[in-house]
Formats: sequence, structure tokens, C-alpha cells
Amino acid sequence: MNIANTHPSWKPLLSEALAALDPNYLEHLSTQKNWLPGPAAIFNAFSIPVEKTRFVLMGESPYPRSQSANGYAFWDNAVGNLWSDTGLSKPVNRATSLRNMIKMLLVARGNLTPGATTQDAIAKIDKYALVQTNSEFFTNLTNNGFLLLNASLSFRPKKVPVDAKAWLPFMQTLLKSLHQKNPNIELLLFGKVAEKIGGLPELSSIKRFTAEHPYNLSFIQNKQVLDYFKPLGLLDKR
Repeated sequence: MNIANTHPSWKPLLSEALAALDPNYLEHLSTQKNWLPGPAAIFNAFSIPVEKTRFVLMGESPYPRSQSANGYAFWDNAVGNLWSDTGLSKPVNRATSLRNMIKMLLVARGNLTPGATTQDAIAKIDKYALVQTNSEFFTNLTNNGFLLLNASLSFRPKKVPVDAKAWLPFMQTLLKSLHQKNPNIELLLFGKVAEKIGGLPELSSIKRFTAEHPYNLSFIQNKQVLDYFKPLGLLDKR
């Protein structure tokens, strides 16, 4: 696996973590052509410096569509504009987790009330001070120190459990080394797959914030989630 395009500060940590992977798995993956996001994008998430990483937001696995998977957890590369005249854009409305994340952030920001997050309510919001595109939103996340990391860095049809298990030693080694470099790092664990990572005994000393996965409607109204994200201003235009 080529780590040449990652931020230089990650290279020692990634080399150590890759060494923890089963070499047979790596060799097998290198011979496959139908996995996502592919060798050129698999480590894209490691673009921010180690010392500026404040949060590790754990996803499950890459999107199963080539136009969507880009190496970052939760970032659907096929989504462009966030808004439309009727509220959220159609691509955002179809992306359940993203849609609920945006609605949650609008509630946290005070633009919506928890019980009224409809398209009509979103259409009435003055969005001048908000990010306009999905790329701007996720750039806000990375600029705020979010490492958008999937529990499994590769997606193969009908092989999700196999890949998730194979990447566990990598994640354990990487996150342990990251914590040693930055003791204030915090894991954001949304959903059962991410919680499995947080449950590894070797990572028990790392601070963590857990919640349901954003594809659950309850995520929008979760008071702990709202209080956590409110100060970050992730929808604010920079």
C-alpha cells in the first residue's frame, strides 16, 4: 500500500500500523481490482498533520459506489451542493447519514427546532452564512482536526465482515500510536461497528464520545450530540 501521498507526519504511524496487518491479506488485496476506494485513495483521510488531529470520527466502511468513495469516512464524493430552493438538495436527501448530520447541525446552530426539520423548514433558512457544498462542509471538518476514518479502509462486495476483521490490527496499532503522540485525541464512535474499535482493550485510555449512527433519526435530536457539536460551528462559512 502506497502512503506517499499522506501528510509526512503520518508516515511512521502508518508504516507501523500496516506492519500489523496480515501480509497475506494485503497481498490478496493488491491483486484485486474491484475494491473501493482503490489504492490511490485508500489513505486520503491522512491529509491533516498528526499534531492537528483532535478527533477521530469513525465510520464503517467506504461507500460501495466508485463515484462516492474517496477515502474519507462519511464524505460522499458524489454530493455537490447541500441546498436547493426546496431545502436540502436531492443528493443530500438521498444520503441518509449526511442528511441527518446536516439536520442535527442546523438544530445545534439554532436554525431549526428538533421537532421541525422538514424540507419546508430548511427552505426558509437564510443560508448566506453557511457552507454551500459538501466539499466545503467536509473541509470544515478536516480543518477543525477531524480525522474521518473508516473502521475498514476497503470495501469489497460481499466481503464487508472479512475486511472489517482484517483491518482491526491496523486500527488498534494506529490509534494507540496516535494517542501516544497526542494524549488529548478523542474518538467519536457512532454506531456498533465503530464501538467495536473503541472497545479494544488497548484503546481503553483514549477519551471517547459515543452515539447512535447518523442514519438513525434519533441522532438529529440527541441532546448529547447537539451539545457536543454546537460549539464547533461546522456549517459556518469560513
